[in-house]
Amino acid sequence: MSAHMRNVGIFAHVDAGKTTTTEQMLYQSGHIRALGSVDTGTTHTDWLDVERERGISVRAAVTRFAWKDVAINLVDTPGHVDFLSEVERSLRVMDGAVLIVSAVEGVQAQTEVIWQALRDLSIPTLIYVNKMDRVGADASAVLAQLQRLLSRQSVPVMAPIGAEAAFDGCVPVLAERSAALHPWAEPYRRMLLEAAAEQDEALLEAYLEGQPLDDAQLERVLVEGVHRCTLFPVLFGASNRGIGVKELMDAVLAYLPAPGGSEDAPVSGVIFKMERDPVMGKIAYVRLYDGVIRNRDTVLNYSRDMQDKVTQIRRVQGQKTEDIGVLKAGDIAAVYGWSRARIGDIIGSPEGVPGEKRLAVPLLTVQVQWQNEAEYPAVVAAFQELADEDPLLDLQWLQDERELHLKVMGPIQMEVLTSILMSRFKLAVSFGAPSVIYKETPAAAGEGFIAYTMPKPCWAILRFTIEPGERGSGLLYKSVVRNERLLDSYQNEVARRVPEALQQGLRGWEVTDLRVTLIEGEHHVWHTHPLDFVIATPMGIMNGLANTGTKMLEPMLRFRLSVPEEYGGKVMNELVLMRGEFGAPVVRQERMELEGTLPVATTLDFPARLGSMTKGRGTLTTFFAGYNECPPDVDVSRQRRGVNPLDQARYILAVRNALSG
Repeated sequence: MSAHMRNVGIFAHVDAGKTTTTEQMLYQSGHIRALGSVDTGTTHTDWLDVERERGISVRAAVTRFAWKDVAINLVDTPGHVDFLSEVERSLRVMDGAVLIVSAVEGVQAQTEVIWQALRDLSIPTLIYVNKMDRVGADASAVLAQLQRLLSRQSVPVMAPIGAEAAFDGCVPVLAERSAALHPWAEPYRRMLLEAAAEQDEALLEAYLEGQPLDDAQLERVLVEGVHRCTLFPVLFGASNRGIGVKELMDAVLAYLPAPGGSEDAPVSGVIFKMERDPVMGKIAYVRLYDGVIRNRDTVLNYSRDMQDKVTQIRRVQGQKTEDIGVLKAGDIAAVYGWSRARIGDIIGSPEGVPGEKRLAVPLLTVQVQWQNEAEYPAVVAAFQELADEDPLLDLQWLQDERELHLKVMGPIQMEVLTSILMSRFKLAVSFGAPSVIYKETPAAAGEGFIAYTMPKPCWAILRFTIEPGERGSGLLYKSVVRNERLLDSYQNEVARRVPEALQQGLRGWEVTDLRVTLIEGEHHVWHTHPLDFVIATPMGIMNGLANTGTKMLEPMLRFRLSVPEEYGGKVMNELVLMRGEFGAPVVRQERMELEGTLPVATTLDFPARLGSMTKGRGTLTTFFAGYNECPPDVDVSRQRRGVNPLDQARYILAVRNALSG
């Protein structure tokens, strides 16, 4: 069954033509009768109102079609950096990928971010150079850029005929006579021969001796190289005119692997996308790696340690769905009835489920504003529903202050959220000015202690050591307390509560890059209640942070900047004022290129300023580069949510009331 299936993600920087390519695949495979258009908002996969209005994808869309008797599950992912979380979740469920690059713009910021993630996860990848018919399209320049910025093993399997208005399709460089028929295919064929020969000793010997190489042999080496992620076939096309799309679909079948997995093995899968149907409730999109799920089965949600019943299994095609009743190993479908499920939940056994790759790190926080007080409960409920579908929004609802805060990737996401609130919930909201998400880290090593023995009945004694960790290490927690001093069940409760306790440090920001060790712990045979450690842990941790003190960390961006030479001095001066650090400039074809790091805090309006400084001719590429220590003069505290555990009497009272309530 799975040999006749492919699970393929389509990835690209915004505007490289991803949705147009998907639409052409559906049309040329006979899955849809008429082509939709991004410009007129009629595409099959972009069906949210906001996607149609803006002509961009904001949600990953799963669609399915057949090509030459092989079923292809295609996931069209967003291209804009603000929706990287959707890309991140889709990567996990793919067996192969198509990365689309524009023949005019070449490799762009998002292209590199996605490429790195595809490599880290070892996902076999085809590269499709689109828009060959556009003014400025240059196949050989893009190929050189792919080999320089992505991989030296990016090898053409097609040769484009002409470019711009004269673009007239492609010829395969592996077809026996194509090199003889088309002289311009010769350099592309030579590039492929050299790359393939590097992969196989027998081929290399034949190549060096000038022997003719057998295409069947080359094809075998190419397929093996793609599966091992040591070769990346490059194809060319112009999707808006339907040129090169059939060849791309053929390449998906020829080079990308079929899903593995066994229907006889225990159920193993992951939820990678959530939606809500007004009638049917929550829809969980599941990639199943092993086993079989049927309508009315009860399945273990491993992540939440609970059983959930399947009411229906459906195949979703844009806005159409059909009840298929069964989901088998290797396939993707929408499961209804799992009302408590969340994105990222593992279904059944975790054994067969691959890890995930963190790409999206929200660096900004915004406050939601609503029009009138009567709408406040509806706005909170709407954002809670959206946070189920995108957990990175990390909703913070301050009930006492009647405030709602969320984390965002950037301004486009804020505009899209405003649009979704209006179209889906009929609520008009706006957002305050975004502020940067800082973090804290211990300034020194120290101890935290708590003896929670009053008011009775309670007994929980804890002592922690807190030490600064390496930058980027997050939280490393361990316990050296023996279980006769503190029962395993209580130790597990402490381990669960330490990360929660570190969500707000001395200045109200998450505390990171530290080692916490539980070195002493005590329970009482009669007086201890399991919830005592829920209350005690934050008090012990905050006591420790008060002893160590904390330093502020700020998010940094790695940047690549290209500007015409005459603006170089002015731009470098601006970078220095923004606390930027950069290497020596490189001049290429009358343009100056700079690489370095910048704090997020100083760059919020930089893209707009760069545009006016360089008359629109500067290009800026940025990637998240982790957190660095802030200069001493940056002190940005934020209001704490809830009662501070350092105010122990008030905190105990507040938490005990909440727990008993």
